Amino acid sequence: MSIIRSLRTYRLPDRPSLIWLELETSDGLVGLGETFRGAASVETCLHEELVPWLLGRDARHIEGISRHLLTPYVGYNSSGVEVRSASAVDIALWDLAGQRQGVPVHEALGGAARLSVPVYNTCAGYSFNTTGKRRDIGMDDQSQGPYDDQVAFMRDAGALAQSLLDEGYKAMKIWPFDIYAPASGGHLISLPDLEKGLEPFRKIREAVGNRIEVMCELHSLFGGHSALRICQALEDYNVFWVEDPLCKMDDAAGLADLRRRTRVPVCGSETLGGLRPFRDLLANDALDVVMLDLAWCGGFTEGRKIAGLAQAYNRPLAPHDCTGPITLMAGLHMALHAPTAIYQEVVRATLATWYRDIVTDLPVILDGMAQPPVGAGLGTRLKDAFKQRSDLIVRESR
Repeated sequence: MSIIRSLRTYRLPDRPSLIWLELETSDGLVGLGETFRGAASVETCLHEELVPWLLGRDARHIEGISRHLLTPYVGYNSSGVEVRSASAVDIALWDLAGQRQGVPVHEALGGAARLSVPVYNTCAGYSFNTTGKRRDIGMDDQSQGPYDDQVAFMRDAGALAQSLLDEGYKAMKIWPFDIYAPASGGHLISLPDLEKGLEPFRKIREAVGNRIEVMCELHSLFGGHSALRICQALEDYNVFWVEDPLCKMDDAAGLADLRRRTRVPVCGSETLGGLRPFRDLLANDALDVVMLDLAWCGGFTEGRKIAGLAQAYNRPLAPHDCTGPITLMAGLHMALHAPTAIYQEVVRATLATWYRDIVTDLPVILDGMAQPPVGAGLGTRLKDAFKQRSDLIVRESR
């Protein structure tokens, strides 16, 4: 047996959106999990709501634990605190499963469908999304370092595209329209603002032609009219997808209508929790690409079912990461395993800096391809130096 004996959580004041957890079992193993946003609330949910039921359970019973944790009276069928908490636990349970078998998680899931996974660089900066503050970028913002790609795509997207190609990346994602959403709540984008938002795409094509794929992220900031206007304007730039174009990405009817009226492929959505929203979107012919975040959707247990849906509907899958290193490692395992996976998202700024301060191992990327992790389980651990930080907030339930 592999009885769950303790649950420990770790938080950092300078990364208030992130929380890490470790599950320790009676057979001497430690499983690692992570989730993102509302970390203090997740910590409370884990220790006050989940721990009384979870401790003493057999860690091998992953499906049963998942079904229990994902069907609370509150928080069901969304990516709220309860589901994010359950997601972190589930990732740790699959880490334990791989360790017990002595194999990587993608092998424990049933084996790899490919030898490596293409990556695309999300053009974020060094602290994007993790400080609890949104960073809206204009052309005059100061770069915080050579990989502050969020500033770079507003300043000279063509030069940024060439920089990425030089490092072996063959795809990139940018979001130059975000700054125009607040004025109208996303329901109006003027022709001058539309032209300014298109400028980075124009510069990329002028600088490198079609040698790089370009994705456009809209961050669920726009209403139907403005989203359609943006999507139709992007058709001339051969973008790979437009991601999360509508304010509510569980709006199957609205997304299906948008998809019928534009040639740009629609991608969604990391913001959705659980199997059912993806079922509804796919059944309504509302998505071209399925994006899931294992730290938000229910972990590997729910994620592989979403991947199965993508396969059944013949839609490509693209795991999300613009959050933390454990989510990245988990997504890579899913991308290796899932039959229709086409990309794993990475952020070169975080790969080169603070991700390395947290964990022992990160994906190896060669010529734009992420290589399979070789260690048992997730293939990474929290660094001892990280656990010894004086500002680390640690809580344990046994």
